[in-house]
Amino acid sequence: MKIKLNQLAVLTVITSSLSLPALAGHYVPGIEGVKASSVPPPGVYYKGYYVNYEADKFDGGGPDKVTVNALAHRLIWVTPQKFLGGDLTLEAILPMVNEKVKAGGATVKSESGLGDLYLGSVIGWHGEQWDAVGGIGYWAETGDKDKVGQGHDGIMLTFGGTYKLNQAGDITLSGLGRYEINGDKSGGVTVEDNLTLEWGLGKAYGTLDVGVIGYFTREMSGSNKEERNALGMSVGKFWPNIMLGADVAAYKELSSSNGPEGRVIRASLTKVF
Repeated sequence: MKIKLNQLAVLTVITSSLSLPALAGHYVPGIEGVKASSVPPPGVYYKGYYVNYEADKFDGGGPDKVTVNALAHRLIWVTPQKFLGGDLTLEAILPMVNEKVKAGGATVKSESGLGDLYLGSVIGWHGEQWDAVGGIGYWAETGDKDKVGQGHDGIMLTFGGTYKLNQAGDITLSGLGRYEINGDKSGGVTVEDNLTLEWGLGKAYGTLDVGVIGYFTREMSGSNKEERNALGMSVGKFWPNIMLGADVAAYKELSSSNGPEGRVIRASLTKVF
């Protein structure tokens, strides 16, 4: 399989699936950043994500502290099939989640288990100075709703692009959007739709990528809409001799309305088969 090194330096693309108890939907902002909308070449990829989220500030009131540690296993198949002029990609993601909630100086919740399963597909397009992505996927209500499952299913739309800011293509600006159309919980409890926008300004040094990253997330309906903004940094490296990549990032949420305000630490490992 012939693959350009700059395409593999950061294999962040398409989607991922961890869930935080403070969010209405399934998708966790801050999973992708630099080159987030660039689909890699045809092949099979495994990507493992570790995410740590901590919040001890809650606009409108909340517990003392929420901590989530999650590991998501993601299998990606970028097929050789062309569809609408782009590369057809299929994926499946299964997260393992641990949640802890403290209130009144005591731990009131500590649960671990499998989260909700995600199945999706996207199409990736490539130009001389740009990449683009669009797709759709389904969140299945497979996790234990009394532990770490969200207790509802949903549809997620993915859209975005990456633009090369110079002729060499080593400076990029990317944006990736997710729109979650959430199903209701049992008993007819409404879960509002969510919009998440992630962005990254990156510079490549061979197989090393560094960048400034951020995200914006907002509930799209209902009263007391939750909204958060974050800023962070990331670094990623790919080793072509073993076809393995790694990426680490840290975010600080700078503002929050009607929800938590915390920080995200993310690490990922990618293996190309």
